[in-house]
Amino acid sequence: MLYHLYVKDLALIESSEVEFGEGLNILTGETGAGKSILIGSINLCLGSKANKDMIRNGKEYGFVEIVFGGLTEEQEAFMRSLDIEPEDGQIIIRRKISTTRSEIKINDETVTLAKLRKVAEQLIDIHGQHEHQSLLRDGYHLKVLDDFQQKETGSLRLSVSGKYREYVQLKEKLDSFNMDESQRQRELDFLKFEIEDIENAELKEGEEEELAQRYKKYQNIQKIYGSVQKARAVLDQVDLSSAIKSIQDALGYDDSLQNISDSLYDLQTISEDTVRELDHYLDKNDFDEEDFQEVTERLDYIRGVMAKYGGTVDKTEKALVEKQERLKLLEDYDEERSKCEKTLDKTKSELLKLCSELTNARKKGAKVLAERIRTEMTEMGFLDVKFELAFTELSEPGSNGIDEVHFVVSLNPGEPLRPLSDVASGGELSRIMLSIKTVLADTDEISTLIFDEIDTGISGRTAEKVSEKLKKISMSHQVILITHLPQIAAKADEHFCIEKLAESGHTHTNIRRLDEDESVMELARLLAGGRVTDAVLANARELKSLAKGASKEV
Repeated sequence: MLYHLYVKDLALIESSEVEFGEGLNILTGETGAGKSILIGSINLCLGSKANKDMIRNGKEYGFVEIVFGGLTEEQEAFMRSLDIEPEDGQIIIRRKISTTRSEIKINDETVTLAKLRKVAEQLIDIHGQHEHQSLLRDGYHLKVLDDFQQKETGSLRLSVSGKYREYVQLKEKLDSFNMDESQRQRELDFLKFEIEDIENAELKEGEEEELAQRYKKYQNIQKIYGSVQKARAVLDQVDLSSAIKSIQDALGYDDSLQNISDSLYDLQTISEDTVRELDHYLDKNDFDEEDFQEVTERLDYIRGVMAKYGGTVDKTEKALVEKQERLKLLEDYDEERSKCEKTLDKTKSELLKLCSELTNARKKGAKVLAERIRTEMTEMGFLDVKFELAFTELSEPGSNGIDEVHFVVSLNPGEPLRPLSDVASGGELSRIMLSIKTVLADTDEISTLIFDEIDTGISGRTAEKVSEKLKKISMSHQVILITHLPQIAAKADEHFCIEKLAESGHTHTNIRRLDEDESVMELARLLAGGRVTDAVLANARELKSLAKGASKEV
């Protein structure tokens, strides 16, 4: 959810900080107070285009920071797939715009605008401004249907996706059968040469290390001999016999020297054995010029072969297997191509069959979904609405089937069904999205929803219905809503006021959280639209009380 918003020097906002809560967060304020600036600031941190005109007059730059927390495991995994590591389970997005450039950081790492948008799509959904509405995004309508039918079509969609991957791999394999006879013959000859080159090397695991050790020894034989001879000479100079005789003389007077005497005898034995071993080493390790030449040539040869085919014995052996398989394919080229074509045709038929099953299942669910959304829309003021999901077949199947799905709607009697983007205004789109979110309340993975202009053109019973829907959604999502209707504002879990202030000769917008009494006063202002009387205040308190009672029943 969205925990924190900080805005500095954007439009009328000099400096403002907001701590949002769970559930339903309501923002109210007089017309022109700067509610659109608030949404624009959040949009900047979600990837909207930066406009230098947004910078507060006389300032060098504007700055926005938003903090998200309470991420799901899926959201954290997605962030890590983009090389973004959540800090204490939080994602902190900062955006700074100046007259010359825009700077974007996520958890103190500079990111591109494209990456910011990918992150934002997983965290928050803003409804009300066309350029940020999921309802107008390609593929969203099909996603809504699939989310609604997760239990019914989830396993079938996985089967389609798996079969599609198989189909793509076979297409790529068939595309590789594109060489003429002369190309095939040249590659055959080269493969035979490479295979023979590897096989002749008769590589063995550990051979290179053994040869390298022997080569190192031959290269340094003179140093080795000199060091061994020096060690032998040192041992010759040690007169252990005299030491033993002296201790033996003393032993006759002090038995406690027995252990030292025994140790000296052991040292003498070890010294004599070591001298014999050194003599043996010097005798048998004569430099063998012929063996040195063989070691050098073999080491150079196998290293040369491995360098060409992978660098290690294991990688070279894998390369050999791959080349042998490629050789067999080229030797049976026409037969393998024919076999691949048949397998591809069979796989495509299986894929299309699965796609057809998925389409049929989707169409059944689409009727149920459309009716539920239509019912919700009717309760939110769309009196004679028609709502359907229109299916179009793609020219080729994809990983998600062969369906393209679009919401089509008729908002007025006698009008034909048309795409949402051709029919609905910003406020209408928001209420339609609210209808969809109500139906999908238990399946939507995006935790924070922001609604703007959702109450445009509604009042009375419709406003009450909209407020009930919002409250229901806020049970499972964080909802942030800008409204001018007291019926909706009364249901706030957190109520904020956006106000424009004139101080010291300049104007600025401030956002502050309201306590219970202040919230009632703001409701009274919304109810009265002017002078707040005791009767209006009593009405506001009753509205707040009724909203609390209704909330307990949701």
